[in-house]
Amino acid sequence: MGNICIFGDSITWGTWDPLGGGWVSRLRSYIENKDLYIETYNLGVSGDNITDLLQRFEVESKAREPKLIIIAIGTNDSQYINEKGNYQIRPKDFELKLKKLIELSRKFTNKLILLTPNKVDESKTTPVLWDNTKYYDNESIQIYRKIIIQSCKKNDILVIDVFNLLDNNEFYDGLHPNSKGHQKIFEVVKKFLEEKDLLNKISG
Repeated sequence: MGNICIFGDSITWGTWDPLGGGWVSRLRSYIENKDLYIETYNLGVSGDNITDLLQRFEVESKAREPKLIIIAIGTNDSQYINEKGNYQIRPKDFELKLKKLIELSRKFTNKLILLTPNKVDESKTTPVLWDNTKYYDNESIQIYRKIIIQSCKKNDILVIDVFNLLDNNEFYDGLHPNSKGHQKIFEVVKKFLEEKDLLNKISG
């Protein structure tokens, strides 16, 4: 059995996609319909930043013995409280913790993919609709996106850049994709896996 572990936050978990359960659930259905010997584990936790992910990453990976790991993190790290620059996780700390995450991943598999954060609809996220102290903006998200891309290049890791993928009408609340947005992320990830023939390589 070739297990896939997909780590991330609420977008990975699949919030606000009542039709398909999120892009990871859509990917799982696609894989199961191909009759491959692969189990897909959704390990997204709403609200997670990279510090939260590091705390659980090794235990959850060890329990599932993945042949492929996909990590989508960075959006919540870029969130700032009241004042720009007051990030949940400072960029330098994010970079160091991403390095640690990559090292831990390689204890389990040499097949690792990172997703960049997607952009947001700033008209609804500065601040977010449910908390007037919390802000997400694309300039800040770009900082973390660039760290991810540079780290992947430095460590010879595959990266899927979804920053510019979604249009504003493909968000539920400006931050989280709606069903159409999740479908688009799924399609991009599926195409990437097919082009790299990764599913056949880890099956069985």
